Amino acid sequence: MARPLRIEYKGAFYHVTARGNERRRIYYSKTDYEKFKAYLAGAQEKYGYLLHCYVLMPNHYHLVDRFIKNFTAFCHCEDRERRSNLVGISTC
Repeated sequence: MARPLRIEYKGAFYHVTARGNERRRIYYSKTDYEKFKAYLAGAQEKYGYLLHCYVLMPNHYHLVDRFIKNFTAFCHCEDRERRSNLVGISTC
């Protein structure tokens, strides 16, 4: 069964979270954390959101964002990044 469509509101706050499969680590070094923070900074301009706060833990993260543009496009891109170990150069 498909997930219901996401309702989006311009300027709304969203809690975004992701966890590694089987609660495995998604960050292995300080460099991994830095790469993810750099990805978030670049995504802010591309997807038009304001990052209000974040928590990066070894096996998951939490973001509180306010989206001005397209929240769904960000989620699709972020999901691809997460599936490719969450680090590296963004292809979105």
